[in-house]
Amino acid sequence: MREITIEKINKHFHLNMHETKFVNKVVVEEENLDRLNYVIDTMAEYYMQNDVLIAYLLFQYHKVFEEDAKEFEKELTISQHKLFETFKLLRNVNTISKSGEAEDIKRMFVAISRDMRVVIIKFATIDYDLKHITPPMNDETRKFVKMVADIFAPLAESLGLSKFKNSFEENTFKLLEPKEYNELKNNVLLKTEDNMKQMEIVERKLNKILKELNIEGEIQKRQKHLYSVYKKLQKKNITLGKVYDLLAMRVLVPTVADCYAVFGKIHSIYKPMAGRVKDYIANPKPNGYQSLHTTIIAENNRPLEIQIRTFEMHKHAEYGIAAHWIYKERRSSNKFDAKFARIKQILDNSNELSSQEFLETLKSDLYGESIFVQTPKGKVLELPLHSTVIDFAYAIHSEIGNKCVGGKINGKLFPITTELSNGDTVEIITNQNSKGPSRDWLKHVMTSSARSKIRAFFKGEYKEENTRMGKSIFEQTLKQKNINLSKQNKEKYLEDIARSLMIENPEMLFAEIGGGTLSVNSIIGRLLNLYYKENAKEIKPQIIEVKKSKDGVLIDGDSGLLIRYAGCCSPVIGDEIIGYISRGRGVTIHRKECPNLKYLEKERLIDAKWENDITSKFMTTIKVVADNDNVAVDYINNVAKNLKVNLRGFSHKKSKNDIIFDIKFEVKGKDELDSIIKTFESVKGVQKVYRSE
Repeated sequence: MREITIEKINKHFHLNMHETKFVNKVVVEEENLDRLNYVIDTMAEYYMQNDVLIAYLLFQYHKVFEEDAKEFEKELTISQHKLFETFKLLRNVNTISKSGEAEDIKRMFVAISRDMRVVIIKFATIDYDLKHITPPMNDETRKFVKMVADIFAPLAESLGLSKFKNSFEENTFKLLEPKEYNELKNNVLLKTEDNMKQMEIVERKLNKILKELNIEGEIQKRQKHLYSVYKKLQKKNITLGKVYDLLAMRVLVPTVADCYAVFGKIHSIYKPMAGRVKDYIANPKPNGYQSLHTTIIAENNRPLEIQIRTFEMHKHAEYGIAAHWIYKERRSSNKFDAKFARIKQILDNSNELSSQEFLETLKSDLYGESIFVQTPKGKVLELPLHSTVIDFAYAIHSEIGNKCVGGKINGKLFPITTELSNGDTVEIITNQNSKGPSRDWLKHVMTSSARSKIRAFFKGEYKEENTRMGKSIFEQTLKQKNINLSKQNKEKYLEDIARSLMIENPEMLFAEIGGGTLSVNSIIGRLLNLYYKENAKEIKPQIIEVKKSKDGVLIDGDSGLLIRYAGCCSPVIGDEIIGYISRGRGVTIHRKECPNLKYLEKERLIDAKWENDITSKFMTTIKVVADNDNVAVDYINNVAKNLKVNLRGFSHKKSKNDIIFDIKFEVKGKDELDSIIKTFESVKGVQKVYRSE
C-alpha cells in the first residue's frame, strides 16, 4: 500500500530531492494509507500543486508527532507555511464535541476565505470517512453523519462542488434513512432497463440535431441521484411516477448561441412540458450555475429532462469555485468573488451569535429555500423563505434596519413583522427618532445578517458594562480557583485564546463573558492548557483548589461567584435551579420552573447547581387559599405559630368567597418546605397551598 501511495505521488507531483525525502518519511508514519490515497487522487483531480501536498502531509504528521513536525516546519516555503496553518484550523469533524461544534464550523468558513484548496481536501477526508461507515452506527458516528447532511452537503452545493454535494447527500441518505433508501433504489432499478432504451433513442436524435447544426458537441446521459428523487417525493408528496426528471440527458456545446440553437431544435421535435422549461443562462442560480433545462415527452410517453450548456458552464457546474485554477483560466474577479459573498457574510455574522444560534441560522442560510424581492429602484435581493420586512431592511443597511418602523409592500403599508413573498417590491419606512430595534425582533427574522446586526446593536449599547463585568467575573474566578499568573502571561494567553475563537481582542473576550455568550470556565480551561504546555516540568500536581462557596451554589461548575436568589421564585436547596447573569449584579439564581424566565434573555442563562453539605437557610413564601370563615382562619393561625421554623412574615387578604394568606419563613431545603405545605393542606377549610411566584 505504501508503494502505491508513493507511486501516486510521483505520478501526479514533480518533487525535488528535499520534498521526496520528506514525503518518504511522512508516508511511512501515516496509518491510514487508503484515506491518504483518496486525498491524493482528489488533489490530482483538482490539479493541485506540490505546495498543497507538502502542507497536507506535514499537517497529518503534525497531528501525531507535533514536536518532530516543528523541525520540518522550519523548512517550508512561505506558501507552504500559509497552507499548513490553514490546515491546522480544521479539526476532525467526526470527533468534535457538542460544545466545539460551532467553533469548528466557523474554522471551516475561515479556511474557505483563506484558501479553497484546503476545504476541498477536507471534503475529501469527510467523503472517505462517510463511505467507510457501516451500520449499526453509535451516537458519535450518527452525529457526524447528521452534521454532513445538515452542514457540509449544502455548503458543498453553495460552493458549486457538485461531486462532494452528491456524494454527501447519497451516503447520508443511505445511512440515516436505510429503509427509504433501499425501497427507492429497488423501485428505480426496476425502471433502469426501459429508461436506458429510451435514452438511446433520444441520444440518436440529439446527435442528428448536432450534425444538422454543424456543432461539435458531446452528449451525456444519467439517472437522477436517489437523494434528489427522495427529496422531491417528500417535498411535493408525490409518487415516483410523477418525478419528471428521473432521467436526464446533457448536451455540451462550444458557445451560448449553440445552446439556444440546440434548445430550439429539440422543441421542434419533442413537445416540452408546461412549466418545465428553465433558462439558467440568462438567470443563473445563486451559486453561479448556468444551463438550459427542458423536460420533453419522449417516445414512451414518459418525461425526460434535457440540459444544454457550454463546455465552460459544465466545468463550473462540476467544480464550482475551484474551476478557475483547475483550468488555468484568467480569474474573473466579479464572478469568483460573488460566489464567496454568501460565505463571507455568514462568517461575518457569526461573531454576534451564540453557538446554537450560529448553527441554526447556518442551516437556514445554506439549506433554506429562497425568495427574490426588490427595492422600488429595481435592485433585487435574495432572502430565505419566510423573511420579513425587518430582514429586508437590514439587508439594505444596518442603519436602515435600526430605524425601520414599517414597510410598503407593493405600495401598501404593512407592519415590520410581515412575511415577504417572491416578487414583492418593498420600500422601507424609517424614523430617525426611533430608539432602535426591540429584542422581540429576533423572533421575526430569518437571516443571520439581520439577527447579528440586531444583537450587535444591543452589544454596542452595553459593551462597556459587559466588558467591566466580564473582567470582574474572570478575575474573581481566577482568585476562587487559586490560580496565580503574571499579568504578562495572562495577557499573552488571552490574546491567543481570542485569536483561536476568532474574537478581535481580549477586551471583546471579556465583553462576551459579561454578555453571557462565553463561559468563564471554558476560557480559564483554555488558559490553563496554554500554561501547562509552556510549563509542563514546573506544574505541581494540584494547581486548582476549589473553595466552598458560602452561598452553596456552583455556577457552570464554579463556586464563589457573586450570587443572589431571585425574589420572584425564592429557590431553596433541592429545587432545580438556573443562573441568570445580571448586568452589574452578579448571577441571580432562579428555579428552573420560574415563569419569569421566559421574559429574560436566553443567552444570559447559565447552568447552576447546589453544592453538597449546605447548612444555609433559605427564605421562601407560600400562599394558602382557604374558605372565608373564622374557623379556617383560626386553624391556619395556630398551624403557623406552631411551625418549627423562623416565621418572617404573616399576612392575609379577603375576597368574597375565600381568604389568601402570605406566609414567609426560613427553611433548610425543599424537603422541609414540602412537609410544611402538606401540613397546611391537611387543615380543614384549606382549598390549596402553593409557593409564591
